[in-house]
Amino acid sequence: MSDHDIDPTSPRMAPKPEVTKIDGRELKPSTLMMGYGYDPVLSEGSLKPPIFLTSTFAFPSAADGKRHFEGITGKRPGGADGLVYSRFNAPNQEILEDRLAVWDGAEDALSFSSGMTAICVLMLAYASKGDVIVHSGPLYAASEGFVAKWMSRWGVEYVDFPAGATREEIDAVLARAKDLASQNGGKVCMIYLESPGNPTNALVDVEAVKAARDEALDWDCPIAIDNTFLGPLWQRPLDQGADIVCYSLTKYVGGHSDLVAGSIAGAKKWMDPVRMLRNTMGGICDPNTAWMLLRSLETVELRMNRAGENAAKVCQFLAQHPKVEGLGYLGMIKDARQQDIYDRHCKGAGSTFSLLLKGGEAECFRFLDSLKIAKLAVSLGGTETLASHPASMTHLSVPEGRRAELGISDNLVRISIGIEDPDDLIADFEQALEAV
Repeated sequence: MSDHDIDPTSPRMAPKPEVTKIDGRELKPSTLMMGYGYDPVLSEGSLKPPIFLTSTFAFPSAADGKRHFEGITGKRPGGADGLVYSRFNAPNQEILEDRLAVWDGAEDALSFSSGMTAICVLMLAYASKGDVIVHSGPLYAASEGFVAKWMSRWGVEYVDFPAGATREEIDAVLARAKDLASQNGGKVCMIYLESPGNPTNALVDVEAVKAARDEALDWDCPIAIDNTFLGPLWQRPLDQGADIVCYSLTKYVGGHSDLVAGSIAGAKKWMDPVRMLRNTMGGICDPNTAWMLLRSLETVELRMNRAGENAAKVCQFLAQHPKVEGLGYLGMIKDARQQDIYDRHCKGAGSTFSLLLKGGEAECFRFLDSLKIAKLAVSLGGTETLASHPASMTHLSVPEGRRAELGISDNLVRISIGIEDPDDLIADFEQALEAV
């Protein structure tokens, strides 16, 4: 929101313009994270935003209350001009949303109580009975399950394509989706991507998807993408043509394995329908979690850079180990198509990758049970190194045949490298591999 849209009594922003440039130089996101969207003068001089633990906000006048509710209910475009009720908006969440938008170069952002809440509310806001969602694969199991098992209950179907699909393959999938939607009396309502895909790290060609969408569909159909594995530092999908970027803020943005939250960001026209549904359903991030995320955003670049450097060193070791069959690491891509997508879309290889061991589930379990520094736990993007077995854990709900189709094999271990000493991590993986 621009400064003239802000209630001057709100503590979330200063009534003066934000400093985003110095002598014409655009300030970097890592700099803006230290104060963007907040003026200490409006909160008793507190350097950091206080945690606003309140359910509701007092209006300066009845006319202000009416105006705010006209925005909240959609009777007037643009949303609320000020603070109303904590299911709709609140200072900590609005500061967080402003800063999240900065990282992706987005016009607007919305925060949620979890990544899956963000994804579910997003899909519900855009899908109607008879519609078809087109999505890439693999997806996080809960995302795929929501589309396949829950949206189908409300008459929404899906068509999917593999992450590395070519333009021609994407064209064919969209044609099939259009035919299915026409038979159902609906439309293709969303193209939902996950890149890199969880847990294989397979990349989607967002530029090809956008070109195919623009040619095949003559109505507004948003391209949404889960950017959790590489965002917000190593990939900016809005630059490649995506309309909406989704995050589990639990992961790299939160970064300390001590909170659960999610977000979406994009142009205001894409955010407004989702905001309206969030206003009704709830699911907004709570103020304490928003405050913790503001803390984490100040160091996200430092943490991600350190984790990325560690991952490169660890993968150099693992790639040479005789008990390792392969690595799904973006710094060591062997497929020309995937390398081309990486070169055009990505700014770094990340720190989460798949490790393929020689053997199967038993060998993976022995490896996981032998780790001493790395923790056996799901999730990723924290300060500590985590390892898990997707086929029997995060993706257990995916049918076995579907897992095989997506490359989620029994010998695959997902590893998220943290910020520990890299030599210590290498020593830990070396001794764990000896147990295999």
